[in-house]
Amino acid sequence: MNPTNPAIVAQAAARRLPRGALLLFCLAYMLPGFIGRDAWKSADASALGFMAELAHGSSAWLHPTLIGMPSENPTLLAYWLGAWALQWAPAWIAPDFAARIPFLFLLALAMAGTWYGTYYLARSPRAQPVVFAFGGEASPKDYARAIGDAGLLALIASLGLAQLSHETTPALAQTAFTALVFYALSALPYRPVIATVAMAFGLIGLSLSGAPTLSAVFGIGGLLIHLMDRKDADQKAPVTALTSWTIALAIALAIGLAHQLDLLRWKVEWPVEKLAYWSGLGQLLLWFTWPAGPLALWTLWRWRKQILSRHISRHLAVPIWMLAATLAATLTSNASDRTLMLALPALAALAAFALPTLQRQVAALIDWFTLLFFSSCAMVVWVVWLAMQTGYPSQPAANVARLAPGFEAEFSTLGFGLALVATGVWAWLVKWRVGRHRAAIWKSLVLPAGGAALCWLLLMTLWLPLLNYAQSYNAMVKRAAAQINPAGCVESLGLSEGKIAALQFYGNLEMRFAKDIPACPWLIAEPGDNMSAPDSLDEKQWILLAPIRHPTDGNESVLIFRRR
Repeated sequence: MNPTNPAIVAQAAARRLPRGALLLFCLAYMLPGFIGRDAWKSADASALGFMAELAHGSSAWLHPTLIGMPSENPTLLAYWLGAWALQWAPAWIAPDFAARIPFLFLLALAMAGTWYGTYYLARSPRAQPVVFAFGGEASPKDYARAIGDAGLLALIASLGLAQLSHETTPALAQTAFTALVFYALSALPYRPVIATVAMAFGLIGLSLSGAPTLSAVFGIGGLLIHLMDRKDADQKAPVTALTSWTIALAIALAIGLAHQLDLLRWKVEWPVEKLAYWSGLGQLLLWFTWPAGPLALWTLWRWRKQILSRHISRHLAVPIWMLAATLAATLTSNASDRTLMLALPALAALAAFALPTLQRQVAALIDWFTLLFFSSCAMVVWVVWLAMQTGYPSQPAANVARLAPGFEAEFSTLGFGLALVATGVWAWLVKWRVGRHRAAIWKSLVLPAGGAALCWLLLMTLWLPLLNYAQSYNAMVKRAAAQINPAGCVESLGLSEGKIAALQFYGNLEMRFAKDIPACPWLIAEPGDNMSAPDSLDEKQWILLAPIRHPTDGNESVLIFRRR
């Protein structure tokens, strides 16, 4: 018996999820949020604006701009993918949906990379469960498949993944390529050629998606782990040397491309020495990574003897390195939630290795908490939807009217049907979990992943019209466009990228900078305090036509001016 290995798994516990059920489950999580919605504020709408500029030829492909303004976060590949989709999509596909199609595949890549990466980590010798004296322990491949299923479930169950993974932003592209690098580092001992190619694509993709520093850190750290873990790799020395040199070349190429394309920017913001900052960061880490975060901490504790051993344990070293690098980037980033999303593949793998060591009482606690939490969330979604449709119960209906003034509820037969089916599947899943199917390793993550998928699907079906109204700029854009008659060019003063993109894409307005020549007859400006005119506006040239307020967010309002 290996005293440093805490995993005791019988063959009966190494059963895998049925492939058809797992695929349908992934689709049920992926498709809602990509179909039928408008671009959300503000990063989602901003990215759509850059993609449209590239697709229409209004911007250079190597230097994407929005009305001549470069992106706040330099990236190329994410914008290229959306622009190509806009150019190639047939006319009957809505343009904003067409731009999302590549990102649907990026989310699929993130899921596949997480599953295969976790699978190959579980194949490593030091990850294998303890061998029983009289046999009956899980076989290596069956155990690895079950752990891979658990890793994918842990990824889907992570609460922070839901919204950000369905946006057309560089963050999703970075997450997908991070998962590809994670897979490559995990599979190098078993699939050296495929893994090396995946490593190269992942590192270059990360650099072109706006994360060149993390690309270099992942690559260098992964290469060191691979070199120190040669004895676990069933490779001859020449193969290992060739693999290592190829990875080193890929790292150099990724950094070189980022430098050549001016993607290397100093974006580090040191943490603020304030209690409120650290409290907010702690809350973000807790809810964003739930339940994978606590399970990963349990893994670090139960497998601590291998972590502290002088021998490299690839199944721990790879995810720990990628997690540590991403957490460091999160601490020094002004977009901490989007940066933290890159940690989820590695975090999900660590969470999966906690399951073979969980005590029955802990697993039962996870099940009961998950059951109560997600069942309550689903009930809230259904009750509020009923109130929006019928006015009863009256209090939720009054809350919606107060928080979203002017919103008119819509009934969708398809959305209602899908929500009913999803709720029925949840009820069946709960019944299955409390039954006698207790052997599988991944059983403790079925309800967290199923509950996360259920609530996301309910939000994207029953609440989709309300979320479109509250989370997009469309209601504000329609009111603004109606004021500009006859339509002409419109100057922009102080507007964010998201607002400019929405006014151009959904309002069909020709936006320009306020100082551009020739001058435009209209101007849309960011308001000052109490909806006052901005200080830099020359009121001798402009007359206020109308203040346009966002229906649910006063900070997203605009002022419309007409030239005197």
